[in-house]
Amino acid sequence: MARALALADAVHGTTAPNPWVGSVVVTRNGAVFEGATAPPGGCHAEVTALRRAGSAARGATLYTTLEPCSHHGRTPPCVDAIIDAGVARVVVGVLDPDHQVSGRGAARLRAAGVEVTVGECGREIEEQLAPYLKHRRTGRPWVVLKLAATLDGRTAAPDGTSRWITGPDARLDAHRLRASSDAVLVGAGTVRADDPELTVRLDPPASRQPLRVVLGRAPKGARVHPAVELSGELGAVLEDLGRRGVLQVLVEGGAKVAHDFHAGGWVDRYVVYLAPALAGGDDGHPMLAGPGAASLEHFWRGRIVSVDRLGPDLRLELAA
Repeated sequence: MARALALADAVHGTTAPNPWVGSVVVTRNGAVFEGATAPPGGCHAEVTALRRAGSAARGATLYTTLEPCSHHGRTPPCVDAIIDAGVARVVVGVLDPDHQVSGRGAARLRAAGVEVTVGECGREIEEQLAPYLKHRRTGRPWVVLKLAATLDGRTAAPDGTSRWITGPDARLDAHRLRASSDAVLVGAGTVRADDPELTVRLDPPASRQPLRVVLGRAPKGARVHPAVELSGELGAVLEDLGRRGVLQVLVEGGAKVAHDFHAGGWVDRYVVYLAPALAGGDDGHPMLAGPGAASLEHFWRGRIVSVDRLGPDLRLELAA
């Protein structure tokens, strides 16, 4: 299952609106065949692994991070392929909360005489598939808020200059974060001030670009175009993105948009890049622009998931 997790991680960001899944077939003589979810319209992880195994799959054990599908979508049900291949045992990481699956895949396998075990590496897979699982449970995407600041919490100087607070390693990591997201969102004020492209710039190039989303109206000729322009209450905005098949949205600013997502409790993960720099006063631009907690007891407190050094900078990931 650890290998299936790694296979799934390698295709994260390429499968939406489908989940990124890894599967491994282990035959009776110990041979191993692997598969991962292809982009939409392609094979699911289980089918790829089974095709590679061929007739050796009979009597084998199939490890898969997510419950095999039992319905006909863009592709036929994976449970049919598993049963037809003669697999003896299926080890599932987590059950799929999608209303079209939701335990039905495991039930169909058991009814066909296949032994099914659920929960192997469940905690790790819940973490890996968190955006997909949230989307299927709520209809809204997983929200990642990205911030970059000095050690005293400033994102720009009083005159508005902000390029570059962090170094090239942190900026490269931010592009990887974009690449793993299905949409990137900014406010119209940020578009007017910075004219960002919001594209993924990596070497080698990313296999796809995220949907570009602007809260409000982007000026004609702005580099963000073509973009989806949305307005209104943030819950409704997220539901709109969920209907578009967005599993993870990366919120990049500005400070008012970041504040509104944070204050509304819409953020699932915070990714904060801190530079070894000090603005040195209280007149620079803050990370969050808007009313804060009135007293210490109302401060937001999250959980630190990871701290990494990227060149001279630090990358902090926090869970809500």
